[in-house]
Amino acid sequence: MAGLVKENIKIALGSIKTQLLRTILTIIIIAIGITALVSILTVVSALENTLSSNFASMGANTFTIRQYELEVRIGRGRRGEREIINPIISYPEAKGFQEKYNYPFTTSSLSFTATGTAEVKYENKKTDPEITVLGVDENFAPNSGLEIASGRNFTGFDIENNNYVCVVGSDFEKGLLKDVNPIDKVISIRGAKFKVIGILKEEGSTFGNSQDLRVMIPIQVARSLFTQPNINYNLSVMVEKKELLEAAIDQAMITMRQVRKQNPVEENNFGIIRSDELINQILSLTSVLSASAWLIGIITIFGSSIALMNIMLVSVTERTREIGVRKALGAKRKTIAFQFFTETIVIGQLGGLLGILLGVTFGSIAASLLEFTFVIPWMAIIAAVITSFVVALVSGLYPAIKASKLDPVEALRYE
Repeated sequence: MAGLVKENIKIALGSIKTQLLRTILTIIIIAIGITALVSILTVVSALENTLSSNFASMGANTFTIRQYELEVRIGRGRRGEREIINPIISYPEAKGFQEKYNYPFTTSSLSFTATGTAEVKYENKKTDPEITVLGVDENFAPNSGLEIASGRNFTGFDIENNNYVCVVGSDFEKGLLKDVNPIDKVISIRGAKFKVIGILKEEGSTFGNSQDLRVMIPIQVARSLFTQPNINYNLSVMVEKKELLEAAIDQAMITMRQVRKQNPVEENNFGIIRSDELINQILSLTSVLSASAWLIGIITIFGSSIALMNIMLVSVTERTREIGVRKALGAKRKTIAFQFFTETIVIGQLGGLLGILLGVTFGSIAASLLEFTFVIPWMAIIAAVITSFVVALVSGLYPAIKASKLDPVEALRYE
């Protein structure tokens, strides 16, 4: 059997050489469908990996209190519903929550984004106005899953005494503070001087926005420097024991309703977002991209199956006399069918291989341009191999059966 397969593969390759142009065009058509499928699935895999690495570090035992629920924030509210407008979380409300919320084994953190366009200076150098400044407390980094690569995090003493110290993102080591030890260097933000006490571990980029171009400063200092109205504050809570998470969330909801003086019949005018829920909701959006990849791939692959079946039917017609000679020499019907079937499989797999190579290449380039973390899309590759095999299977079945049923006498007389 192995010898027969080997011989059929040789015959298939020989036949491909005699119909080179037609075969190349068929391979390219198959490859286009596989390329579309693999490239989109590659980008989707890179997106999922990036989101998972960025959000999963927060852990499954943290939650945040924000202005809106998750569905409203990511634009997935149901049609027909009135627009929900929640009041911002003000500083007195955020501090009131922290004072009232005393659930066991929890740590709360208060923060806000002071600006996303700060200019930071060091000696005679300065950054472009693209630095994000965050006002935070000592619990912000651990609650957000941020790690300190060098130096230290804020202490309660730093926050309570409004020390002019800061923790900066890893990109500062490559730019403004390049070729120097950043720890204890003094940088300037809006004319105020801050001593660098820590460098964050590299986080990478999400949707083109660098997570490493940021400066964290004590929250009260940030409030004094950035005095814009209607600042929206964020609260995050980490629960040390995962089994207490649900109860901790319930208590947080009760506490926040008390702070906002909501009566029992009113709906929450704030949102509580679990970190694991956030990950799952965002990753679920990638299923739309996956479905699009399959739809585009299937449409193109359907066209390639017709092209492959056509070339095999033409091959059967052109080789009618050859089939007659083989049958006259004793070749069985299944041997003839297997030969043409093998030929179809070889063409299909060549198209699939080319499609996989092009798809992974284009997908990795797209992932790189979008600054996603590239991973080898094994599921996409397996799907492509199976798809190209099924295409060859379906396309080669009818021509192989037709060839095997040819009458040897009529085939020998064919001109």
